[in-house]
Amino acid sequence: MTSSHVLFIPGVLMVGMFIGFILGTRAARNQFDLAQKREAEREAARAARAAKKAAADAKD
Repeated sequence: MTSSHVLFIPGVLMVGMFIGFILGTRAARNQFDLAQKREAEREAARAARAAKKAAADAKD
């Protein structure tokens, strides 16, 4: 094993950790945005059902 391995191996590990951190952060942000979008859609569906039920109750 040459002395260049002392610098090369930790360098490759640090580059890999950096790339993993960037990709992981992006994936977590996308997952959070998707969860917020789903919750907003569910809330809109609940509001639509409540309005439809209120309109049906007003007819009766």
